Amino acid sequence: MTGFGPGGAAAAAVFGLLGLLVGSFANVVIYRVPEGRSVVSPPSACPKCGARVRPYDNVPVVSWALLGGHCRDCHAPISPRYPAVEALVGAVFAGIGWRFGVSWTGAGEAFLALGLVVLGFIDLDHMVLPRRLVYATLVVVGAAFVAGSAAGDHWGRLGVAALCALVPWALFFAINYVAPHALGFGDVRLALLIGFGLGWLGAAYAFLGFLAASVLGSLVGVGLIAAGKAGRRTAVPFGTFLALGAILAVLAGGPIVNWYSGFTH
Repeated sequence: MTGFGPGGAAAAAVFGLLGLLVGSFANVVIYRVPEGRSVVSPPSACPKCGARVRPYDNVPVVSWALLGGHCRDCHAPISPRYPAVEALVGAVFAGIGWRFGVSWTGAGEAFLALGLVVLGFIDLDHMVLPRRLVYATLVVVGAAFVAGSAAGDHWGRLGVAALCALVPWALFFAINYVAPHALGFGDVRLALLIGFGLGWLGAAYAFLGFLAASVLGSLVGVGLIAAGKAGRRTAVPFGTFLALGAILAVLAGGPIVNWYSGFTH
């Protein structure tokens, strides 16, 4: 696998199926890590009655629909967010497979997206970005890109990715140092991960991802203030917007970057 492999429907199907499977695991990580629990044991169980989820009731999206969104044993409602996360990861993986195919780039960007979905939901729920998840994602994404560099002699791309990681990290670090209440250090770590993951695709992708996050965060913040549901000092889960902006850049950044490049040349 090297660089940008041949994408298309077949790769999208393979990646999409894999995304559905790991999306189920993403739910476990989102739920357990903030509580300091193991993501390996015990097996998944109903949070209401404690009954273990049977293997045939653990098929992504399908099982939830067949059970009508309720536990098989106690009939307690199961949050629709569980199949929503599974479907989201599946759709994002399918888009990455379509764009990059079976390649080191596809593998790295897929794992980046998985980590960002998990971190985005944790930040939305708890206003925290666990450092071990950020660094674990960075290590795996880095391994994929190093392998891609070795396989296709793309060491220049790896250097660009490293630079795109350091620049936003330094900027976010400075903001956190000057105004720690305005930007948490978890966002500083996340900027390093996002800059690296998007920088592998090109510096323009990294810029686009951070720009999209800022715009989305501003729009939502202004909307909440206008609706009277937040004030100017209300804390917002900026990590969620950083994750969303980065995923949008991976999936839709190509046409935008190409358009801008053609417009400026």
